[in-house]
Amino acid sequence: MCGRFTMTLPLGTMTQLFDAVPNNDLPSVPDFNVCPTQQIHAIVPGDKRRLVSMRWGFIPRWYASPMDRPLLINARSETIAQKPAFREACRMRRCLIPMSGFYEWSKTLDEKRQPWYVHAKEPLVVAGVWQDWGPGKMSTCAIVTCSANKKMSVIHARMPVILRRDCWGHWMGETDQKAAPLMTAVCDDFLQYYSVDTAVNSNEATGAGLILPMKAHLYS
Repeated sequence: MCGRFTMTLPLGTMTQLFDAVPNNDLPSVPDFNVCPTQQIHAIVPGDKRRLVSMRWGFIPRWYASPMDRPLLINARSETIAQKPAFREACRMRRCLIPMSGFYEWSKTLDEKRQPWYVHAKEPLVVAGVWQDWGPGKMSTCAIVTCSANKKMSVIHARMPVILRRDCWGHWMGETDQKAAPLMTAVCDDFLQYYSVDTAVNSNEATGAGLILPMKAHLYS
């Protein structure tokens, strides 16, 4: 799954990277501990791509309130097209969600949660789906996940669907009448990860120190 990530890309870098027009209500950066229910950056298609703000935590139309049922921060690629909560969004409302890296947790021998920071040599762009909810049409989104590749499976069984640049438009349906599924994990050599201090286990933790590596556990 993906339950926490970082965003350090400046606004100008994001608009240039995606050739997108930015909205005026974008979250501030950098943020080294982006958590569910926060506003995050997303790119949506149109006559001109737009860089927008969305609540991380997908809310289906039938929810009576944002806290009505379990928080939907991830959508499994294997079932997204069939699940009532996501199937319409999968067909009609796909987006890109940029991040600088993400955190994942493994369990130690004494059952404690060990955090890892996963990143690459370039910004990560993951597949997302979105939904407007409520009278105010609050935009909400979920990150699409898939089975972890061999390298990532050492620390967790799931990972975000990470899209290469030539797949961005394909995922959002810009290049075909029907958007492609693109539900496979990136190759093993694309990602790097290392363990970080357990300070990030708190969703209130902040600062660049959260991504400093524990030198005893460094993988590339």
